[in-house]
Amino acid sequence: MALAITDATFDEVVLKSDKPVMVDFWAAWCGPCRMVGPIIDELSSEYEGKVVVGKVDVDANQEFAAKYGVRNIPTVLVFHNGEVVGKQVGVAPKQTYADSLDALL
Repeated sequence: MALAITDATFDEVVLKSDKPVMVDFWAAWCGPCRMVGPIIDELSSEYEGKVVVGKVDVDANQEFAAKYGVRNIPTVLVFHNGEVVGKQVGVAPKQTYADSLDALL
């Protein structure tokens, strides 16, 4: 299962991580988000120990969604050393997300 990330934990979990971090910005009411969710959970299991995979509910946590210009959901951002190094807006095949992680490992 992907880690639930909040505005309060974002800095510690994402920006200070020594591993690459994939963050899914989503909302419960968003249909496409429900399609991406299971993919994110699978990647969380497959990359356990190598990558941090988490989800930010944009309805409850708006600070970092605004900071990174997330206007459409789902938006998946990939961070490395505290910087955004990848972005996928909308639904994509699982391999697209996996490729963005593999490039950092």
